[in-house]
Amino acid sequence: MNYLKFICLFVILNLGFALKNSFAQKRPNVLLIMTDDQGVGDIGIHNNNILKTPNMDAIAKQGAEFKQFIVNFNCSPTRASMLTGRDNYRTGVVGVTETSHLMKSSEVTIARLLSDAGYSTGIFGKWHLGDSYPMRPSDKGFQETLIHKGGGIGQASDPPGNSYFNPILEHNNVRKVFDGYCDDIFADATLNFIDKNKDKPFFAFYATNLPHFPLTVSDKWADPFRKMGLHELNARTYGMVANVDANIGRLLAKLKELGIEENTIVIFMSDNGPRTKRTKNDLYPDRYSMNLRGTKTSVYENGIRAPFFIKWPAKIPHGVKFTNLAAHIDVMPTLLEACDVAVPKGLKLDGLSLMPLLTSKVKNLTEREIFIQGHAGSEPFKYFHFTVRGQRYKLISPTDDPYGDIRRPTDADVKKMIANLELYDIEIDSSEINNIAKQYPEIVKSMLSRYENWFDQAIKDRGPDWPQRIYLGTPFQKNVQLSRFDWGGPGAFGNQSNKFGYWEVFSTAARYRITLRFQKAPTSGLACFKYQGLEKNIQVSEGKTSVIFDDIELPAGSGRFEAFLKFDTKETGVQFVDVERIN
Repeated sequence: MNYLKFICLFVILNLGFALKNSFAQKRPNVLLIMTDDQGVGDIGIHNNNILKTPNMDAIAKQGAEFKQFIVNFNCSPTRASMLTGRDNYRTGVVGVTETSHLMKSSEVTIARLLSDAGYSTGIFGKWHLGDSYPMRPSDKGFQETLIHKGGGIGQASDPPGNSYFNPILEHNNVRKVFDGYCDDIFADATLNFIDKNKDKPFFAFYATNLPHFPLTVSDKWADPFRKMGLHELNARTYGMVANVDANIGRLLAKLKELGIEENTIVIFMSDNGPRTKRTKNDLYPDRYSMNLRGTKTSVYENGIRAPFFIKWPAKIPHGVKFTNLAAHIDVMPTLLEACDVAVPKGLKLDGLSLMPLLTSKVKNLTEREIFIQGHAGSEPFKYFHFTVRGQRYKLISPTDDPYGDIRRPTDADVKKMIANLELYDIEIDSSEINNIAKQYPEIVKSMLSRYENWFDQAIKDRGPDWPQRIYLGTPFQKNVQLSRFDWGGPGAFGNQSNKFGYWEVFSTAARYRITLRFQKAPTSGLACFKYQGLEKNIQVSEGKTSVIFDDIELPAGSGRFEAFLKFDTKETGVQFVDVERIN
């Protein structure tokens, strides 16, 4: 009898496990692909007669394409909005560097919600929302991480000399040198993650840093375009896109090989328009842009319109094209609905789920407007460099160089910005040639009023706790590296030879070893740091590249951490500060 009971119990338990596993596999896998600085014209299916992207195109052909998909005009704001479903201003992210890209630790990401729902989550490539606790991807719901630091390989957050080839990356927060080309490394890691998690739901974020500057790619990929007679900038850019497309082909083939293609959602998108110079109308020679105006950092269409393809063979019809207005803020609510994961009570999302439209439950989305704004520094400026993008009309306040030396606009500046607002009828003038603001002042007034309401509410929702502080001395990251990429202050902007800023930090009361690292000292001087009334100086001799302040007691609390070199009366910032808790 006991034996029979054991057999029955064994069958019941295994049946329950099988049912549970079967139920879990009803939830789709997610492969989210985001490229970096790939314009909406940099793709074959958009009638680019030179660049062929068969694997990107296949995602659109096997699923759906949104023809009017809006993102921010720069990297970090788009990523913050895409991962949280919220307008970037609410997340604390208004720009791409110097404290403006640090996402608030309170923000809830799609990775966190899917992880809590039982998904395996991984990111491979670009994060660009903070390199230190509590802003790292591992702090925001990603269980496996392989990323470069800052906004790109070779930037101020990276070890000097880091390159797209054999780069220094961080795998699960541990720095390591990898062999090969960066995009191939990120694609390989994504493939391994998918293979490892093929038997349970996964969320894989392949966030390639291509084709972002510097335009570094092997001749294998650039030469075919050089032979066509393309300008060198275009040849390198298109070579980088072709490299990404080949890796996307490998990812799609892996899904098919594992037999999970049918129940895997694949999204392809870019984070902003094509990068050229930091002005609104400069273009590469002969760069194909679908006759759209502007570039990355611009509020014109080529700065904020991105490709967006989504396929899910089990649910989404093939070859569907939508002209409905959609945006980066829609990605999270769309995936939550598709994955049957509830939005937490009290979490305010700005985006809409696209699933009802994708599955033909509705014919149209709710009529809406998308608000886009951003600039340098962490303090938002009303009326500065924004757009209100509706299905038909678009209101913009353009600025030639939104990431240059900026200051709070004066009353006269504001008056001028409002007087110079531009209005376009996108349905008949997608190239934004005919400014109709003077013809339709009532439309301008109405859209401006809605912008003002949005801005005021977004800043209220953002709260006073910005910029997000870097935490020192926590158990989660005992050794924190501060870099120029994350500093703020007036001295952090522009091209001054004596640039230096400060880091907004929160410290745990403890003893620390503080190392300042810098380029060779041109002469003897002082190395200094200041924090919460504490000031320390050490003599620096000519040719030195680092100094150590050992056994320094830092108090608990928040403040501005400054570190700089002083030669006579000249002060200049250091490259890195390592803050290591030693007790």
